[in-house]
Amino acid sequence: MTILAPIHAAAVEFAPEVTYLNTSSWGLLPRRTIAAVKALADENAAGRRVGAGSFDAVEAARVGFARLVGVHPDRVATGSSVTVHVGLIAASLPSGAEVLCPEGEFSSVVSPFALRGDLRMRYAPLADLAGAVRDSTALVAFSAVQSADGRVADLAAVRAAAAAHGARTLLDATQAAGWFPVDAGAYDYTVTGGFKFLLCPRGTSFLTVTEEAQETLPALFAGWVAAGAPWAGNYGPLERVAPTARGFDEPPAFLSYHGAEHSLALLAEVGADALYAHATGLAARLREGLAHLGHKPVPGESAIVAVPGLDGRQPGLVEAGIAVSAPAGNLRISCHLYNTEADVDRLLDFLA
Repeated sequence: MTILAPIHAAAVEFAPEVTYLNTSSWGLLPRRTIAAVKALADENAAGRRVGAGSFDAVEAARVGFARLVGVHPDRVATGSSVTVHVGLIAASLPSGAEVLCPEGEFSSVVSPFALRGDLRMRYAPLADLAGAVRDSTALVAFSAVQSADGRVADLAAVRAAAAAHGARTLLDATQAAGWFPVDAGAYDYTVTGGFKFLLCPRGTSFLTVTEEAQETLPALFAGWVAAGAPWAGNYGPLERVAPTARGFDEPPAFLSYHGAEHSLALLAEVGADALYAHATGLAARLREGLAHLGHKPVPGESAIVAVPGLDGRQPGLVEAGIAVSAPAGNLRISCHLYNTEADVDRLLDFLA
């Protein structure tokens, strides 16, 4: 069994009081992130901060996310939730357009399309998603990594099928970005919640959009920050929104973005290759241990390990100080940079 070296930054930045294996629900906040949020809160309480926060922090978070997913910062819009980003994309489709999604996909990816009522929804098993794309498909909307069980989509096959049939692609990278290599520029749109593997406070999310796809998005949520220059569009209707993806920015939750700047900087310091190797290495150890105990986890190389039918063990694990979750009938365990082999072995010992 491979022995993984601990990530030095993890010991410096994190001090969980439990064995935390639940990043798929939310990621632990680094010490530097907490310090930045507290500093801004203190400034707000004392009246020392003009405007309640700094757009420099928002820009730093935008740049940090852009670097992580391989696009220019001009292709990134900042927001508060994946649902709002997906809602914007849903509003751009003409009546009757066909949207293809995996069966059991996370609600935020599906609902803004399904609840419009005038779009044609189709669903296919994740493994067959590429084969289900057809000439009538306008958009394929799917997650890189499934929330319920950690399965990784065949990204190359779906992209190729969409291109062959003239369909656009929307990738939700919420359960992927931060441990899995995401090339956002390969998709028309990506949406990512910041509070899971990106280790950002809630209230941070990112939309990427290609220049071509941007032309079809309506200025549905255009507020004063959509002008692109801070404080330039406060009064009266905007004459135009920013020509880049910044035209789809939401007014920022400054406390969250002051923290996000530092969380994304930490991930950059650790490095994408190290994050992937560490998380998947721990997950492989966990799958091997589960198989030895007679359990059958969902196969693959994901950092998220799911065991169907073992969800009933979740309450006992939590009571024992081992944080895991239990969606869709699975015991779900997720590994990230702050986890160690000792965390995995403790969980396996409990299940034994």
